[in-house]
Amino acid sequence: MLHLTGFGHLGTNDPARVLRQDTLLAGGLLLLDAAVALTLHTGGRRPDSLGWSLLVAAHLPTVFRRRAPLASFLGLVACVAPYHALGFDHSAPLLVSMTALFTVAVTGSPLRSLVVGGGVVGIMLTVKFGQGTAEGAQALRITGWIVAFIVLGVYVRVQGQYFASVVERAERAERTREEEARRRVAEERLRIARDLHDLLAHSITLIGVQTSVAAHVLATDPDRLDRTAVAQALDDISETCRTARGELRSTLEVLRDTGCGDGRGPLPGLDGVPDLVAAARSAGTRVEVSSAVGADGVPTAVGAAAYRIVQEALTNAVRHAGPEASVRVELETDGCALRVRVTDDGIGSAGGPPGFGLVGMRERARSVGGTVETGTRPEGGFAVLAVLPLRTVVPDRRPDPASVHDAGAVRDGRHPSGTGLVVVAEAGEGAVR
Repeated sequence: MLHLTGFGHLGTNDPARVLRQDTLLAGGLLLLDAAVALTLHTGGRRPDSLGWSLLVAAHLPTVFRRRAPLASFLGLVACVAPYHALGFDHSAPLLVSMTALFTVAVTGSPLRSLVVGGGVVGIMLTVKFGQGTAEGAQALRITGWIVAFIVLGVYVRVQGQYFASVVERAERAERTREEEARRRVAEERLRIARDLHDLLAHSITLIGVQTSVAAHVLATDPDRLDRTAVAQALDDISETCRTARGELRSTLEVLRDTGCGDGRGPLPGLDGVPDLVAAARSAGTRVEVSSAVGADGVPTAVGAAAYRIVQEALTNAVRHAGPEASVRVELETDGCALRVRVTDDGIGSAGGPPGFGLVGMRERARSVGGTVETGTRPEGGFAVLAVLPLRTVVPDRRPDPASVHDAGAVRDGRHPSGTGLVVVAEAGEGAVR
């Protein structure tokens, strides 16, 4: 019905096309009404030149019925009222009159349709009953057609609104699905980028340091070659490569996964921290560990975030803290949050372009409700303090004075907000993080 009446795409059609369609409709209605005036004589006299002029003029406003529905209807009334008053054939302008009423109903509110219809019916019955009872009875029969076309117009309008709302909801749902898909893709790309950064930065750094150790052993005293030290360095390099290859394979399998699962392998956790420490020690860095936290009591996501923060901090310490540096890793929990503290007494390095290590640590901490801050220690070196909530809601906790003191130059040695959780993660001034 919407398409047949020309209101299927109201407001979206080209104005020239709308005008052309309504002009054709006005011409068709004029031909039909002229045929009725020439062949049927249900009431009134045959139109003369004035009657034909009024009948033709009544069809002209139909050309603008969709551009100005109410004005078009009033223009039709201005022509049809004198036509009927002069006693011309009353059936001739019936089609164009009903089309105008239908247009007013389908384009306006139900209240406007009721007012227009009531006005037309009231004026018509008043005039006709003033001419006699027979004329009034004839007008009552016509009233049924008026009401029918107004009701039809209101029905078409309601159906059009319902159809438009269904289409709008479907389009909105489609946009929501597309946005959700794009968001998931972006999150997965970011996760993979973080994992690859942590893996490659850690592994390549260790391999570079271990290779330097082997080269140093070979170059120091070729005549008294320490074969055991060289073999140990090469074994460390081989073990680092095997570990990196396994993690890289698990990460890349996500990109090839086509099943319904998320394609992720087991997440690293606190039980993997000893391996990180051993790898850092094999690179010649002195590392002390103090941990009273079991992996079983820590949520998987929190354990993975803590593992990656420790990994990045140790990588930076190995790479930038300098020779003879020592690193201390502390893991503890108070039942509400996991505290990860990594400190070194190295000299750091001011060279190198900025990287993504610190950004990645902040993102990992934020993903489980924690935060990240960085800074130097007053006595030298850098500190890492990570506080990751173990529950959905973590109470505000002020860091202990020692932790703030170790954070050093972070905002003049003060906690940035005075309350809340802090995660400090850095090892090497100006380092590629």
